[in-house]
Amino acid sequence: MTSLSLKEKQILDILQSNATRPLHEIADSLAVSKSAVWRAVRRFEDMGIIEKRVTLLNQRKLGLPLTVYVSVRTNQHNAQWSVRFKEVVESIPEVMEVHRMSGDLDYLIKAVVRDIDGYDRVYQALIKADLFDVSSSFVMETMKATTELPLSAL
Repeated sequence: MTSLSLKEKQILDILQSNATRPLHEIADSLAVSKSAVWRAVRRFEDMGIIEKRVTLLNQRKLGLPLTVYVSVRTNQHNAQWSVRFKEVVESIPEVMEVHRMSGDLDYLIKAVVRDIDGYDRVYQALIKADLFDVSSSFVMETMKATTELPLSAL
């Protein structure tokens, strides 16, 4: 774990909210030099704190309005099955996230699809991994969604 100064947290907060913001604007807003910001960003990249810079797209405006969370349980807890499962989920473009979980649930999958037929195609692809139980919940309303980590908690 890396200890960050207040200025470093501020730089990261700004970049999380808008990665296209010019370094000189960040420097001006924090009353530091542009080179200090550039060095900090370069260090964050070298350390892997900044993994990549992306553009977030509006899924509804692109015709992918349906988000589904798929709960998966398996009765096969071995390396061979795990490799196959990973291959299957990585081959499905609609799958956005896959998490191995503790407790009664083995995996939680987040997928984004156009409609129920789109979800059915995801489901049909998932069951190729020889699953024990699959349960899906469809998002009715998103009350909060962010990609920004809570740096104030550090």
